[in-house]
Amino acid sequence: MRRSFRIAARLLALILFLALAVGLWKREELTRLLAVNSLFDRDRIVQNFSHMDAAFLTTPLLRGTGPVTPLPQGAPLTLPAGAAAWVEDRQITSLLVLKDGALRHETYHLGTRPEDRRISWSMAKSYLSVLFGILLAEGTIASLDDPVVTYAPSLADSAYAKASLRNVLNMASGVRFDEDYLDKSSDINRMGREIALGGSLDDFTRALKDTVAPPGQVWTYVSIDTHVLGMVIRGATGRSVPDLLQEKVINKLGQEADGYYLTDGTGTAFVLGGLNLTSRDYARFAQMVAQEGEIAGQRVVSADWLTASTTASAPTEAGKMGYGFQWWQARDPRPGEVIAQGVYGQFLYIDQQRDVVIVMTAADRRFREKGRTRENIEMFRAIADRL
Repeated sequence: MRRSFRIAARLLALILFLALAVGLWKREELTRLLAVNSLFDRDRIVQNFSHMDAAFLTTPLLRGTGPVTPLPQGAPLTLPAGAAAWVEDRQITSLLVLKDGALRHETYHLGTRPEDRRISWSMAKSYLSVLFGILLAEGTIASLDDPVVTYAPSLADSAYAKASLRNVLNMASGVRFDEDYLDKSSDINRMGREIALGGSLDDFTRALKDTVAPPGQVWTYVSIDTHVLGMVIRGATGRSVPDLLQEKVINKLGQEADGYYLTDGTGTAFVLGGLNLTSRDYARFAQMVAQEGEIAGQRVVSADWLTASTTASAPTEAGKMGYGFQWWQARDPRPGEVIAQGVYGQFLYIDQQRDVVIVMTAADRRFREKGRTRENIEMFRAIADRL
């Protein structure tokens, strides 16, 4: 009896030792996994969204050595009626308004600061669209109608085997992918855990085999399409997206601070939503778009590409918001109106005709409620109309 007890005690000690060893070995991965699982918790979401580098692997986006593009202070803007309640209800963390490149409104909320580098979520897709347009103009990418596998041959046995570059730019790849952020078993949340545990997003993408429709026929918002664009860019250039974006976009904007991308375990940037910049630097990018591809006397991307990419060209449903090449358009668009948006209330609202830019970052846990995006756009328009 005593011998059996000693054997059991030794086995238990060995199990505890092994568990401790694995815990120490995988401490960082486990820490990141816990961060993913609590990322959107009510009492942590605001802090998390301004400090994503505390929990995830990252790679820097250096601003470069050029001068900072000024955002001169303009006359203070009185926000429309109801704006204060809107700011509180949406859990807005920063709100910036530019008119003709001058700051007319800049406020920070819920304890956040101007120097915080805030998660873009899917606003990052629009940055990648600009980079894609630059590479297309340079001839590095030959045609929007090239097959994805021309530049990302490792996807030949995946659900992307028959998709074109235009299809993935339009989010019309036909690939089955569950984008429900509130379902812990969804594909988008499985992908988040893959990042947390140091996995490979390329491997995750190659493992996708199912489709819902032939490419080009149906529009379905699937963020993994944007990762495929990143694979295409890497395949076409032999360089990483952060290096390219830094050289061809970020260094020309005159940012005031360095930024960073979240990455997976192989160092591959989370290009579909992992960009982190200050609100003012998001405003500089949006101002470049408002000025049809130029800022501070430098051409970043062609006006023709911006027109093509921000025009609603995807096969979206009638009466819904339009979609272009990784940019949104309102269901009743105004001329020159361009929108980038990310989950939980991140927005770049650009009115090219009025030269108005609005940056909104938020921690809106009700972002999916019906009518919420439409109401945000109505508030942006009301602000623009005051200028």
